[in-house]
Amino acid sequence: MKGGFNVREELMAMGARAREAARVLARTSTAVKNEALKRMAAALREEKTTILQANALDMEAAEKARLSTALKDRLLLNDRRIEEMACGLEAIVSLPDPVGEVISMWTRPNGLQIGKMRVPLGVVGIIYEARPNVTVDAAGLCLKTGNAVILRGGKEAINSNRAIVRVISRAAEAAGIPAGAIQLVERTEREAALLLMKMNEYLDVLIPRGGAGLIRSVIENATVPVIETGVGNCHVYVDKDADLAKAEAIVINAKTQRPGVCNAAETLLVHAAVAAEFLPPLLHKLRDVYQVEIRGDERTRELVPWVKEATEEDYYTEFLDLILAVRVVADIDEAIAHIAKYGTKHSEAIVTENYSNARKFLQEVDAAAVYVNASTRFTDGFQFGFGAEIGISTQKLHARGPMGLPELTSVKYIIFGDGQIRE
Repeated sequence: MKGGFNVREELMAMGARAREAARVLARTSTAVKNEALKRMAAALREEKTTILQANALDMEAAEKARLSTALKDRLLLNDRRIEEMACGLEAIVSLPDPVGEVISMWTRPNGLQIGKMRVPLGVVGIIYEARPNVTVDAAGLCLKTGNAVILRGGKEAINSNRAIVRVISRAAEAAGIPAGAIQLVERTEREAALLLMKMNEYLDVLIPRGGAGLIRSVIENATVPVIETGVGNCHVYVDKDADLAKAEAIVINAKTQRPGVCNAAETLLVHAAVAAEFLPPLLHKLRDVYQVEIRGDERTRELVPWVKEATEEDYYTEFLDLILAVRVVADIDEAIAHIAKYGTKHSEAIVTENYSNARKFLQEVDAAAVYVNASTRFTDGFQFGFGAEIGISTQKLHARGPMGLPELTSVKYIIFGDGQIRE
């Protein structure tokens, strides 16, 4: 029991508040929503010390729990990351409000004018892991699109999330946003997450954001409609016609710039024609400079004997760590076949100066984001110009890729008549 409520009663009360707030938000003006976002950004900066103190408690607990370096990196907040969160909210202000946009209109022979108009989804539930920045991104995007949001972060970030939600919800309400529009489930037990997954009466959609285990749990247990996001077993394929200097920079960035996130590269595929020239210096640099553990196939280990032997499971794994699986392939078709077998339809890249191969890769690789001569690390709402993102959808229904404002809306048909009746 907490404050006289059990977990179910607490979540149902949150759902009821969110549903009522969503009704108000759906008709809230763009000006009010933008003012709220500005105040939320300002509050993050003003309350930075409070947020960092809360995050320090989470980081201390993470050290005691011996979380991986990658997970601790996801959890960590600092001045720069708080400023990035504030800037993300301000970027959302500058974006067009999709709510109320009539995206098409046509006239029938009987004179009826029929259109499709964007409307909020309603109440959005988000279950995520140790990423406090998700709290801000999700709240900002949902607010701009007129959706109430119920956030359920991981227990590792509970102090950080609690502080952030108090700061931004207070700022939003001061601008005229209804109470209940931004709520955090402070219960960290598994029961709370399972209940949230089945709150069909109150939630219109549920978005999991995290590792494979979290997403699988939501898909298997949820009765609320789910938008699947996140798992990123991403590949970089270095073609026989690649600029090898360009390829080296892309591979190093895709693997090491921030290894604990879903758009980091996990497998390197290299055309056999350039493997002998390309792999030895690159793998030595990855190991010696960036402390990356390399796991390779037989051909890779012939070229670089100290490389660990890769298992079949390695090619299926989203490491989220400084580990890279490597394989030498005969040609682009083998690379595409490998990606089709082991990939998670997130982000895939080819490095090549061959126009035909670039086009072939773009056309045949089935993923939410497919790159030519660029790092997979750009699969991100902020990088794509969306201000922030609610997650990266790896499915094909409703939304795919980084989910910005339009992906947090649905449509309704609007029909204008002049007394028409159906014969």
